[in-house]
Amino acid sequence: MKLISPSLFAGVLLLLSGCGAKEPAAPPPAAEAAQAAPASTYSMEDFPSVRKLDAHVHINVLDSTFLEQARADNFEVMAINVDYPDFPKLADQRAAALAQVKSDPARVHWATTFSVKGFEKKDWLPKVKAQLDADAAQGAKAVKIWKNVGMAEKDSSGKLIFLDNPAFSPVADEVQRLGLALIGHQAEPYNCWLPLDQMSTDNDREYFKEHPQYHMYLHPEMPSYEDQIRVRDNFVAAHPQLRFVGAHLGSLEYDVNRIAAFLDRFPNANVDMAARMSQVQYQSVRDYDKVRNFFIKYQDRLLYGTDLTLNPGEAGTDEQKAEFKRSAHQAWIEDWRYLATPESQRVEMIKADVPGLALPREVIDKIYYSNAVRAFALGS
Repeated sequence: MKLISPSLFAGVLLLLSGCGAKEPAAPPPAAEAAQAAPASTYSMEDFPSVRKLDAHVHINVLDSTFLEQARADNFEVMAINVDYPDFPKLADQRAAALAQVKSDPARVHWATTFSVKGFEKKDWLPKVKAQLDADAAQGAKAVKIWKNVGMAEKDSSGKLIFLDNPAFSPVADEVQRLGLALIGHQAEPYNCWLPLDQMSTDNDREYFKEHPQYHMYLHPEMPSYEDQIRVRDNFVAAHPQLRFVGAHLGSLEYDVNRIAAFLDRFPNANVDMAARMSQVQYQSVRDYDKVRNFFIKYQDRLLYGTDLTLNPGEAGTDEQKAEFKRSAHQAWIEDWRYLATPESQRVEMIKADVPGLALPREVIDKIYYSNAVRAFALGS
């Protein structure tokens, strides 16, 4: 089991680079936080009974291990296909997703994707449209477009292709016509542009150490973070009626104010939290009220997600199955403790004790369920 943590670009946060960083405020004692928390909040005991949906997972196997743990923890999931070279072939991802949906259609939802290879050929767009039409007929609720657009794929002249390339506009129109959402993972976390020893979270440090091809600090010849974000925003602006979900907090994870500005500018957009909780926690130990107020103000625009991933070969033995279930349950429990309760917990990724946000029940219900139902039109 892996927690995929790809993300890298962002703007001007000296806080993350260690320059002029504000010292974390002393977290409130757990007892005080619990006393201050309103009665309308959930507790750890409520976790199993509350309906929840993880809006960003990858189930690339025919195995039932993931689904068994989702049932045990009362989760529905959005199983996302992605054009990621470390994952199985797209056809195999699609087959796995459809098998999971068939196994439990009320619990497993599906997001398809498409390859950008050969996008300059005349038959590329008709093939993509035909595939998306077929996938929508098979119950797909969204389409994922990955960071290879903007960071890896090149045109015939050797130049990087970006999301605002005219080739992608009719694809967006088709996604909208089919009533699907578009999940966009463009750019990466700000940490991607920093040396390993200056990154704010250990999960980013580990990911970019293992994936130097995506560590933009090592590739100054690549477009900047701001270039990537500008292109993504241009694309969203050009398709204002498209239901857009910015994966990984829209690659703006380093600053909740900037996420807020994105959501203010694009009223038809949402963001998921997959693999970015530690960056939010990094901010909340420095300014608890700011982060908590952000979640409350934008309670209708945030989708809970983890990026939990199960690939072939990772659940072949009883021991592997048990380890995946343990890790998935632990990830879900730790996030619930942070978002839903006032309890503190040690977060080793940022080397800090992090008090829970104790968000009101109605906020948790939206973030954990109803926002995803709306964003992905799951009732239709």
